[in-house]
Amino acid sequence: MPHWRGGVVTTYPVEKGIITAASQHPDASYAAVELACALCHEHLGFVLFFCSAEYDLAGLAAALERSFPSTPLSGCTTAGEITPLGYDRGSIVAMGFDRRWFAIETALIDDLDHFELTNAQPLVDTLLERCRRQAVAPINEHSFALTLLDGLSSREEQVLATLDAALGRIPSFGGSAGDDNHLSHTHVYTAGRFHTRAAVVVMINTQLPFDVFSTHHLTPMAHKLVVTEANREQRRVIELNGLPAAQVYADLVGVAPAQLNAAIFAHHPLAVRIGGQHYVRSIQRVNSDSSLSFYCAVENGIVLTAMQPTPLLDNLEEMLAGVSARLGTPSVIIACDCFLRRMELEALAHLDQASQLLRQAGVVGFNTYGEQHHGMHVNQTFTGVAFGSLPANDNH
Repeated sequence: MPHWRGGVVTTYPVEKGIITAASQHPDASYAAVELACALCHEHLGFVLFFCSAEYDLAGLAAALERSFPSTPLSGCTTAGEITPLGYDRGSIVAMGFDRRWFAIETALIDDLDHFELTNAQPLVDTLLERCRRQAVAPINEHSFALTLLDGLSSREEQVLATLDAALGRIPSFGGSAGDDNHLSHTHVYTAGRFHTRAAVVVMINTQLPFDVFSTHHLTPMAHKLVVTEANREQRRVIELNGLPAAQVYADLVGVAPAQLNAAIFAHHPLAVRIGGQHYVRSIQRVNSDSSLSFYCAVENGIVLTAMQPTPLLDNLEEMLAGVSARLGTPSVIIACDCFLRRMELEALAHLDQASQLLRQAGVVGFNTYGEQHHGMHVNQTFTGVAFGSLPANDNH
């Protein structure tokens, strides 16, 4: 069972190929040292981390590079962390990957506005070739991509669709970086520094069995809303059913427009139906002109379905049981969990119960401003990858 020791909590499944650790120390230098003490060993090949945006990010970047001088790192800022003990804030959680079981390569996309297939295909091909040279596992059936994007860039849909076309059959998932719910500055990290309006692609090739998954606890209602006027670039819906968007939505959920807030948006989401599935389009805020800003793409003519939540804890428990049924008991699960789900858990006073479930299942990760799954940008999901264990006779 993991537990806090001073400012750091850690688990030591070295034989599983991944060590997880977290530090609550507010000083970036101390936090980086604590993580290095927990994660460093002779076979460490890569570190993935998720950190509170409250850290001095320039100082944290320098401290991480000092503490892991020969190990590549990638990560992003969060809207809350999931440590080996469950939900947290103001901390940094990290995973150390053993190079004997993992070949991991990364690439930075620093021009999201002009990222096209002509950029994506060579990027993916290069990452796969670099993984192939390490001869850890066959590439095609033993690889997946993790994507971390600036959560305020509004470019997720274009970048993800383009990447998905280049990845082909290789599965992918990821999350949009957060900033502790301030909605002002989000960052991704690679090659020694934090970046804005950028994305990091992490290609992971492994001997371990894995399962990329996504779940949500929302079911469709009968109510339909047609977007009759929208600003696609700003992800802004001006009219629904020919009337001011905020008024129509407020009438739907039974409150006055002035009462609309993040908690109501989290509890009464809207979704678009694509290919028989509902993909949530969460509302970010009400604007002074009675328009609604969304976290995901919206455009004229789409039909939005009102969604209602089912018990979130039940859905989480069912999802974790399903992963275990498909994979066996996971050694580690890396999760991208929408910050709106966390807000709902907090409002219901269920955060401790959820933390217990995550802790028992070996989940680490972060709360996001949006999740990514097989090229789709979605909201209010719990999306990630679960790793199984190698057979005992395969351990190095």
